[in-house]
Amino acid sequence: MYNFIKYVLNEGRESKKLTHTPLPYGKTDLEPSLSKESLDYHYGKLYKAYVDRYNSGEGDLDFNEAGAFLHDLYFTQFQEPTRSNNPDGSAGEFITKHFKNFDAFKKEFEKTAMGIQGSGWVYLAKDGKIKTIVNHEIKMDIVLIIDWWEHAFNLDYLTDKKSYLNDQWKIINWNVISGRVGLSS
Repeated sequence: MYNFIKYVLNEGRESKKLTHTPLPYGKTDLEPSLSKESLDYHYGKLYKAYVDRYNSGEGDLDFNEAGAFLHDLYFTQFQEPTRSNNPDGSAGEFITKHFKNFDAFKKEFEKTAMGIQGSGWVYLAKDGKIKTIVNHEIKMDIVLIIDWWEHAFNLDYLTDKKSYLNDQWKIINWNVISGRVGLSS
C-alpha cells in the first residue's frame, strides 16, 4: 500500500529512504480536473521537496515524512476523468454501508472539507468516518484523501474550493480505493 518508503543498507545499517512515487498516469491525463501546471508544481516540486528534505535530513523529519506519505496516497488514487465516476466494488459497498449512497457521502465530505479553516487534509477513514488532518500527520486509517492546502487548488480553481472538490470525484480511481478498503478488513 505504501510504496514510497524504501529501506537501504548504509554503512552496514538499514535506514529508511523515501521515494517520489511515479505517477500512474500522464501529466495531462487528469485535465481539466487537475492541469499539467498544477501537477508540475504540486507533484513535481512540493511533493518531491518533502521526499528530498527527508532524505537529506533537512528540516522537521516527521513533517517531511508525513507530507510525502499524504501526497503519495493523494496522487496514486487518481485516473483520467470520467463524467459519471461512481464508486463500485468494495469502495461502493463501503460508502453505501456508511452513508447510504454516494451523493450523501459527497455532501458530508464537502461539509467537513468546507469546515476546515485555512489548510489541511480531509479523508475518508477505515471506520467510515470523514476526518481531517490540520497539518501533516501520518494516519494509517486513510481510504480516500483530498489535499485541502491552497497549493492543491489555487492554480486551477483560485479560491473556488467547491469546484475543486467536485472535480476530484471525476478522477478518483475507485479500484485503488477498493484496494484500500480491502486492507481495512
